[in-house]
Amino acid sequence: MKSFRKHSATVNAGSMADIAFLLLIFFLVTTTISADKGLLRQLPSDCPDIEKCIKDIDERNLLRIALNHKQEIYIEDKVVKLENVKDIVQAFVDNNSMSNCDYCKGEKLSISSNHPREAVISLSHDALTKYQLFISVQDEITKAYYDLRARYIERKFNKTPSEITDEEFEAVKKAYPFVVSEVMVKRD
Repeated sequence: MKSFRKHSATVNAGSMADIAFLLLIFFLVTTTISADKGLLRQLPSDCPDIEKCIKDIDERNLLRIALNHKQEIYIEDKVVKLENVKDIVQAFVDNNSMSNCDYCKGEKLSISSNHPREAVISLSHDALTKYQLFISVQDEITKAYYDLRARYIERKFNKTPSEITDEEFEAVKKAYPFVVSEVMVKRD
C-alpha cells in the first residue's frame, strides 16, 4: 500500500518582494507628479528706514482698484472691464503731472500721479471675489508695468528687456518702481 502524505499547499513568496519592488519603481518612473502652481511674486523686504515706509501718500498718487463679490472691477469708483485695466494703470503711472519726468509720455492730468516713482496701486477685494479674477487683475497690472519698462529700456538703452544687464535693470526699476498695495480682506 502506498501512503499518501498530505502536503500543505504553499506558495513560494521569495520573489514577491522583487516583483513588488519592480512595480513600485515602474510606477514612480512613469507617473508624473503635478506641481502646485503659485504666483511669482517677491514679498517686500523689511524696511530699514521706517519713516520712509510709513509716509503719507498724496491722494492723486494713489490709484484704487477694488474687486467686489459680483466679480466687478472698480477703478476710482467706476466699473471697468478687465481689458481696460492695463491701459488705465499705464496712463496713471506715466502721467507726469508735475512735468519733471523726462522719460514719461503721459497726458499730464492734474488728477493722476505726479511721477512714476510716486505712483501707488491699491488693490482691494471682497472675501467672495473669485481667485481667477484677482489673479487676472494682478496680471493686467504687471503687464502695464512691463510695457512701461520695456518702452523705457528701448528709449534709454536701445535694447530689448532680455538684452539688458543687471545694472541697467536696477535703473529701470528705479524709473518705474512696481508699487502695489494689497489691502487685507475683511470677513464678517
